[in-house]
Amino acid sequence: MLARVGIFDSGVGGLTVAAALHRHQPSLEIRYVADTAFFPYGSREPEEIAERSIAVVATLVEAGMNAIVVACNTATSAALERLREVFNVPIVGMEPPLKPAVEHSRSGAVVVLATPGTVRGDRLARLQERHAGGARVWNIPMPGLADLVEAGEIEGPRVEGMLREALAGPIAEGADAVALGCTHYGWLRPLLERILPPGVELVDAAEAVARRTLYVLDQAGHHIDMRAPAREVLCYATGDAASLEQTVERLRAAGADLPPLRVAKPVG
Repeated sequence: MLARVGIFDSGVGGLTVAAALHRHQPSLEIRYVADTAFFPYGSREPEEIAERSIAVVATLVEAGMNAIVVACNTATSAALERLREVFNVPIVGMEPPLKPAVEHSRSGAVVVLATPGTVRGDRLARLQERHAGGARVWNIPMPGLADLVEAGEIEGPRVEGMLREALAGPIAEGADAVALGCTHYGWLRPLLERILPPGVELVDAAEAVARRTLYVLDQAGHHIDMRAPAREVLCYATGDAASLEQTVERLRAAGADLPPLRVAKPVG
């Protein structure tokens, strides 16, 4: 059976995962849902996020997707177990990359940048309990940062100011690894690389999630036609499709490494 992957997030953040998947397997069929009608997930209650995640995944499964990526740390924390109970397809979640950040740190001091919902969630607490060891960890909520990225603002004084203020204290105290705990923040990598001092490593989960998704597809017997031409990522918005298109164009103009994609009519 041909592999068909559905990905969803509250907005454009999960396109970092779509981009990584497309780089690995350009002919893979990918459908992406930006749940912009409910953006941002990070400010909503876990039960609401879980219910919304079930509704979005249902549309992707009905469209024939045979693997799902929850390309959102907040939705993974709130809904992953429920989704696996409800749907009989492989479902890959996304977690803040705390473990690799700790492994890469030389000083034993790391930062996790995340949405308030992820910082409050049980999943991050469990990750820290399992993987932090003796490392010092700053879990820093970034209210409003995903909103700026969602508007296509990945450069400029507002974004830079928020990041500098959040990171100044931990960096001054020796943190040498920064884990990006929200997919939206992946689009900020060039800015972060510019403002962080030498020797501070950025850790993003998008590549690891893409590799995990390809492994899961293979294990489930879903193959990718390597002879097929490269495909566009077909994107849907649950809110205004024109707004999603505008955000994509602003991200492209700012230098974001987006996959080839096409925004279709709204869903949901």
